[in-house]
Amino acid sequence: MLETLFCKDLSGQLKIASKKEKIFNPRVLKCPSRSPKLPPKPLQILPPAGTPMAGNRQIRALNVAEKPSVAKAVAGILSRNHARMREGRSRYNKIFEFDYTIRGQPCHMLFTSVIGHLMELGFDERYKKWHSCDPADLYQASVHKFVPEDKLDIKRTLQQEVRNCQWLILWLDCDREGENIAFEVIEVCTEVNRNLNIFRARFSALIDREIHEAAQNLDRPNQLFADAVDARQEMDLRIGASFTRFQTMLLKDAFSFDFATEDRNLVLSYGPCQFPTLGFVVERYWEIQAHEPEEFWTINCSHNSEEGTASFSWIRGHLFDYTCAITIYEMCVEEPTATVTNVRQQEKLKYPPYPLSTIELEKRASRYFRMSSEHTMKVAEELYQSGFISYPRTETDSFSARTDLRAIVQEQQAHPIWGSYAQRLLDPGAALWRNPGSGGHDDKAHPPIHPTKFSAGESGWSQDHQKIYELVVRHFLACVSQPAVGAETTVEIDIAGEQFNASGRVIISKNYLDIYRFETWGGSVIPTYEIRQQFIPTTLTLDSGVTRPPPLLSEADLLSCMDKAGIGTDATMHDHIKKLLDRFYATKDANTRFTPTNLGEALVMGYDDMGYELWKPYLRAKMEDDMKAVSLGTKRKNEILASGLQEMKACFLDARMSKVKLFEAMEVFFDRTNRPTVEEQQAVGEVVRRCGLCQQADMVLKRKPDGNFMVGCLAYPQCRNVVWLPGSISEATVTSNVCSSCSPGWSGMCGGITNRNGITGLVFLIHFKFRRSEIPPNYNAEHLGCIGGCDETLRQLTEICGTGSRNLPGMSASVRGRTPTMSSGNIPAGNVRHNVCTRCRETGHAANDCPSLVSTFRRSRTQGTNNPTGESSVSCSSCGEPCVLRTANTANNRGRKFYTCQSQECGFFVWEDMIGTGTGGTNAPRPNSRGATTASRGRRGERGRGRRGGGRGNDVTFVSATGEPVSGRRCFTCGDPSHFANACPNREHDK
Repeated sequence: MLETLFCKDLSGQLKIASKKEKIFNPRVLKCPSRSPKLPPKPLQILPPAGTPMAGNRQIRALNVAEKPSVAKAVAGILSRNHARMREGRSRYNKIFEFDYTIRGQPCHMLFTSVIGHLMELGFDERYKKWHSCDPADLYQASVHKFVPEDKLDIKRTLQQEVRNCQWLILWLDCDREGENIAFEVIEVCTEVNRNLNIFRARFSALIDREIHEAAQNLDRPNQLFADAVDARQEMDLRIGASFTRFQTMLLKDAFSFDFATEDRNLVLSYGPCQFPTLGFVVERYWEIQAHEPEEFWTINCSHNSEEGTASFSWIRGHLFDYTCAITIYEMCVEEPTATVTNVRQQEKLKYPPYPLSTIELEKRASRYFRMSSEHTMKVAEELYQSGFISYPRTETDSFSARTDLRAIVQEQQAHPIWGSYAQRLLDPGAALWRNPGSGGHDDKAHPPIHPTKFSAGESGWSQDHQKIYELVVRHFLACVSQPAVGAETTVEIDIAGEQFNASGRVIISKNYLDIYRFETWGGSVIPTYEIRQQFIPTTLTLDSGVTRPPPLLSEADLLSCMDKAGIGTDATMHDHIKKLLDRFYATKDANTRFTPTNLGEALVMGYDDMGYELWKPYLRAKMEDDMKAVSLGTKRKNEILASGLQEMKACFLDARMSKVKLFEAMEVFFDRTNRPTVEEQQAVGEVVRRCGLCQQADMVLKRKPDGNFMVGCLAYPQCRNVVWLPGSISEATVTSNVCSSCSPGWSGMCGGITNRNGITGLVFLIHFKFRRSEIPPNYNAEHLGCIGGCDETLRQLTEICGTGSRNLPGMSASVRGRTPTMSSGNIPAGNVRHNVCTRCRETGHAANDCPSLVSTFRRSRTQGTNNPTGESSVSCSSCGEPCVLRTANTANNRGRKFYTCQSQECGFFVWEDMIGTGTGGTNAPRPNSRGATTASRGRRGERGRGRRGGGRGNDVTFVSATGEPVSGRRCFTCGDPSHFANACPNREHDK
């Protein structure tokens, strides 16, 4: 049997919605609780106003406001200041109790609050740390909403109070953000009480009339508004986190930033709204920089008479051709008589502003008071919470017909400054009243900003509070006033065929300009002229000038650009501007004009050079339109998330491929450092295994800038666990095959297993391709290997070929594997390590470069041949066949001789200079055989940087990353852990 819910469709008609059909609209509450045991109670529809509700039993209703101050104000209005206050679990969120009647239903009201959003959206623990994953994975990583630690007491208060309640009434701000917070409160409360009737109170001002009307006309929460905010939060989180991690890890350690006092705290953030906002600033700055002043010429004319002076402007404006300009000017000088060709007189009106929206409030406060948008909203919010102005976050710039505008004016009649003007407005004989115009915007949630309570100034107000309150009042009085009236006269004259004109204006009635002191309408009087009148100009001059670039964007200009392009909302635009300043992307001068910093310009330049307009507003504007469509029900949240994130992920991947453009742009402004960048260390590849050292991040296959391969931990630099791979690898790819030896418990099934430590224990095999010229001939050029510690082939190739150049800044090495020379001037003195030869104990060279090796090589060649023809006397230890003498061609051992068996089956191999040392030769395994590999076990306490190579034993690490010996890493020749085979002292032969 299907459970039914009573609901209203979009037309307001009562209907029954089947739960199985999952019909949902803005007026139907979808309970977010995950428990399937308790079926939701059918929603009730309140009867029309004035209709008593059935039954007189008093019910308990928990009321929740968005801020403690709002809870206190609303509770005071509803209880007529007779509410009892008690403490909750949160010291800042008090609980007010009082009795109240809603449409005949007695209610015991419990009134408390949250502090903004109760929940946060975040990635699962697996993806939280910056080095835990490839930033591209964040576009599909799992996310969840949770109550942060600092708001757990608020959650406990809500759950404790709602247990014994029948109603939950939500008094959150009536915008999308408030609706989203409402559903966060619903989720927390329904975890402990599934039988709640949930209602929404909608109000725009903390005044008696609004609050009582809201309480008597309760509505339902709007799921679509909440979905729109959820979509925005998820998009901003995924896009912002991916690009921020990418930028910061790529550039932070690569360049010296003069503004960064603490490099570790430097974050090069990217925001989907923040970056287009920066783009406006940079684009205007580029326009100014690209401007080339150009000289022009214009003809000016003036005429003095007894009535005054008239200044005439040339109809052509100006000319850039001097020859042409001087020719015309000389014609005028030769025939200077001016003839009046036209005199026009007309009435001009200057209209008052539209009702005040949030954007206009921020722009006008910036223009009139040089007040930042962030500070403006802070002050306006405080005035709202004190009940002096209406809700300050609104897009609406037109009053509804139901608003009693005259009542608002009446409250201002007693003000000592503008009270007399308010009285004139209400006087029918003054004919000053005019219904306000409409700006064409209505968010259907709040009216325009207007005063809600009279004040001649409060003791606790700052000058900024007084300024914002005055602006709101004067703006409201102006918008209900008649426009200013002026008489404008335009005179046109002709001099030698060239046209000039002059204008004058006389203000007949100032009207709204009497109260709106922030605007002026300049008037100038010109003498009286008649058509066909002639006169000789008093002055006639040819003046020069130069073109000027546009000014830097002011804060008001920037807000206009954002509003026009749809970047952000009225409630968030000021936050995006503040973020530019906090991140050192732009600066703001005393005139509130913005200049991009070198960092801000470099980032925009880098993305611009990539060919992507990530700094342009188009992508974000499209997202804002999609989110508005979600709030209207024309699109679904999942639909716009899928399309928007897919598009941005493609941009991200392409941007990462073109990261060199960012480097090039940064190099224009900043000096490079000698530190390897995190991004260079973290060229993220495919996951090979879980790191056994930090036990938190994955180890992935990466290709270093020098082209060599390694397997390193994603938690670098916090975790330095690394496995260096042979330097002869040309290609490497992680496969889906799992090593059964190094993955205990692996049965071949999908899903993964865990070892004793509870960490995922799968080790994936890597398909290697080696450069044939750099490996011994008896090794196959392709190998399916394991870095888990069981692959003998990989270990031997690492010993033979080395692990490639890992030179730090300041090092130089002509041949891979040779001991590099280091300039002590490039590193701290305590880190300088003097090279001591293990053969002759002299400094200045390493053992493998020792001059004594020359005689050793000669002797070993003598020992390795038994006749003048050079025929080998070295026999294979396995099959007894004579070995062939070959010459190595690898970077580490180029020119070095070695003996190898002619048979491909046994794989015998020995270096010519090792003969006579007692070590004999080695039998390499057959090509492609599954042997043991030395791999980084990553045990704690075993961090260290080796020069290269590996050692014997399954517990050996090729190298770690810091410099101390690693337990188990031994010389391949003598087993000594203090050196490698190519520097072994035992290689010296008897003379």
